[in-house]
Amino acid sequence: QWFEQLNALGSLNLIMTDGQDLIAYRDRQAESSLYLCRCCPPHRHALKNRALSLQLDNSLDNNRSMVLVATHPLSEHAWSSLAPGEMVVVRLGQVIWQSTPGKDESAASAPSASHASPMLRRDSEPAPQLMREASVRMQADNSEFHQAGPSPSESVQSRVLRVTHETLYQYDAPVEHSTHVFRLRPVHDVYQEVLEHTLDISPQGMSYTFEDVFGNQTVRMKVREPYTELRVLAQSRIRIRDRNASIGHRTTTLPLVWMPWQRQMMMPYLLPPELPESQLRELSDFATSFATRQQDDLVETLNDINRTIRRDFAYVSESTTLETTPFEIYVHRRGVCQDFANLFICLARLLGVPARYRIGYIYTGANYDNSIQSEASHAWLEVYLPWEGWRGYDPTNGCLVNLDHVCVAAGRNYIDATPTSGTIYKGGRGERLSVSVRVEDEGAAL
Repeated sequence: QWFEQLNALGSLNLIMTDGQDLIAYRDRQAESSLYLCRCCPPHRHALKNRALSLQLDNSLDNNRSMVLVATHPLSEHAWSSLAPGEMVVVRLGQVIWQSTPGKDESAASAPSASHASPMLRRDSEPAPQLMREASVRMQADNSEFHQAGPSPSESVQSRVLRVTHETLYQYDAPVEHSTHVFRLRPVHDVYQEVLEHTLDISPQGMSYTFEDVFGNQTVRMKVREPYTELRVLAQSRIRIRDRNASIGHRTTTLPLVWMPWQRQMMMPYLLPPELPESQLRELSDFATSFATRQQDDLVETLNDINRTIRRDFAYVSESTTLETTPFEIYVHRRGVCQDFANLFICLARLLGVPARYRIGYIYTGANYDNSIQSEASHAWLEVYLPWEGWRGYDPTNGCLVNLDHVCVAAGRNYIDATPTSGTIYKGGRGERLSVSVRVEDEGAAL
């Protein structure tokens, strides 16, 4: 409103900053232009127009996301023009507030507390109510966390999914002696009810079932007869209840304070991976930037990390291996679901928030961008919130874990939760592995 009053006296294109937040306002008569562009790392090219050349490949800039504001677009990046009379607020590489010209912002409804972005405040008056987060191309993109995939109607409280998971190992030379571990039985708890489950293994061996230290239902098997093919078929029917129906946003700020016994119990989920200190410091700075951008609000910081990984990191099949580190994902900005989960886990632990790795399945309904996820096991993570327990985040799809996800096994990392693993003691040359997963919706239950 202040800028509109100034604008009434003459043309006004304005950019101002206090060193942390940057405000851009475009003249409402459109006598001049303002353009925005969000640049994600890695930065390898110079941005140019007729008056300016901007180099972003310095080592200090190479891993930083940034929002640029210019009166003339630079190069061929995805620049978006501000509408006449529009104002945006930028903080640490992200648009955190954006007005809608011609609307009475004071009458606009506030976003839900659990998904609101940080608001600029003056001590003497309430914060503006209308906010939305800009996407990579500065388009509106802050719908609910289920925006990345299909979700049942809001009235649906549960659904039944059927999962068929087949794993086939083939060998050129017979395996004469091997042991195996299978974690293929879905979790049975208050949010997930296992209605049916069968596990067929051929050839059979000596086996027994137990619960491992992470609470996973596990089968250990020893095979002593020679074989050239090992087939594992797991079939499950699961009723999933709405995990987020009772979630309420509590204003909890970082850093979290743990009682000594709580920290002792959570220690395995608080230790980041073994990486060089220089890499961990860079990742720590990256994690802290989310907390700073969200004014240290715990839930909003986690939500911001979840959305940012979905938006800024490319899903590229077979671009990584099990040895790929979170720092490599951070630098190259591409990977698969397990990589994005590992990165989020690392960032959360560096912020002092317990996080664990989760393996399971996802029902895509053929509508997800990454539909390949439905053809194999899916990976996400869970963070421990003191007032709620474990909450699942799926950074691959930028959503909270809910009715589309089937939880199977969890642990500190992939090794603790891998669906199938084993050791060959003799034979087994030329191993080939094929995996097939099918997730079907049997309908929703009210």
